[in-house]
Amino acid sequence: MSELVAGSRLAILVGGGPAPGINGVISSATIEAINHGLEVIGCRDGYKWLVQGDLEHVKPLTIDDVSRYHLRGGSMLGTSRTAPANNEKDMARVLEVFRKLHIRALVSIGGDDTAYSASQVYKRAAESGQPIRVAHVPKTIDNDLPLPGSTPTFGFETARHLGVFTLRNLYEDARTTGRWYLIVSMGRAAGHLALGIGKAGAATLTIIPEEFRDKPVTLDIVCDLIVGAILKRKLRNRNYGVVVLAEGLIEAIGEQGLLAAIGEEQLSRYGQLERDPHGHLRLGEIEFGRMVKDHLRRKLQALGQSVTLIDKDLGYELRCADPIPFDAEYTRDLGYGAVKFLRSSLSTSFGAIISIVGGRMQPLPFEQMLNPETKRMTTRRVDVDSEAYECARRYMIRLEKSDFDNPEQLARLAQLANLSPAEFRNRFGYLIDY
Repeated sequence: MSELVAGSRLAILVGGGPAPGINGVISSATIEAINHGLEVIGCRDGYKWLVQGDLEHVKPLTIDDVSRYHLRGGSMLGTSRTAPANNEKDMARVLEVFRKLHIRALVSIGGDDTAYSASQVYKRAAESGQPIRVAHVPKTIDNDLPLPGSTPTFGFETARHLGVFTLRNLYEDARTTGRWYLIVSMGRAAGHLALGIGKAGAATLTIIPEEFRDKPVTLDIVCDLIVGAILKRKLRNRNYGVVVLAEGLIEAIGEQGLLAAIGEEQLSRYGQLERDPHGHLRLGEIEFGRMVKDHLRRKLQALGQSVTLIDKDLGYELRCADPIPFDAEYTRDLGYGAVKFLRSSLSTSFGAIISIVGGRMQPLPFEQMLNPETKRMTTRRVDVDSEAYECARRYMIRLEKSDFDNPEQLARLAQLANLSPAEFRNRFGYLIDY
């Protein structure tokens, strides 16, 4: 593989959804590369224009162009979800553009799809006899990528930080006005962001898919958990609260679970029902928060409870925020580490996903990180057996075994729900097994 001598060209591009700190990676990678005599080319909107063979949406980057951008949110190069690895002709056009631009190295920033495309750029370029060194910097506010140890994905800490401030403001509004907020947090594959916001912000209750382990998840169970929290709060004369729900719950419930709970006709009220080529509903198009609110309201009314419920989605507000100092520093390390890897002899042997462990750059070969069948990384889920999760549960308001073992507490809860103690136990006792 050709050496990255002075004058060699390095390209930078961003794919997937935004995350706080993207500009930190672009900035530090650009500065480090230029300081070693490399030319840096920024590719606008990820692979969007490259798959069209377009040479007009690329531009040289200078230190002046990127200076101080590590403190800014968004992406100075834009982003897109175009994935050339899914189409042979698209990938061929990308490689042809890189050939015409004399690109010898690539810093890719993105999630699973962008990582796989980066791995294919490395593989196909090597097969063509015109190799390109490739370093991919993983990003997602969901924190669900399997980086070593407890290393977070960049953007997560900023998203959690700002999410906590949003939760605190909503909690104060709930306390002031006597209402309950249902916050649906981004995180389709794992509940890290929901739990991080809920735990640090002292939400009344946080529900994530991992807590159910291998047990079935239904809309009724999710709503009954919330009903239990509302009733216990009422016993303390607190008619307000904030519940955080991971959006991954809708995937855990699944299409059949939703249809069983409310039927397809009612389901259509919560968004345009679209199906993928395999006939499955696109659950991401459904307004999950509003669905939970309506279903929950019916359950509360059946128990004689009048509660004001407000649903709110939380996620898009966080993705382009200015990074907090943690992510501003972290992304500088990642961009620096990406260029250090590309300049090393290791990059002649494999393309890699860049991670920083204990302050040291650790390149993770694509072959070790990407499943060749799914073309994705293994999902890092919340460890519900950890002390961190155990602590989170201890500070939530939920119906517990002790509520059913204490006759006086059981009688008070039952009276509040207009049920006998036996009826209350039959109605809600199953929750202690979840």
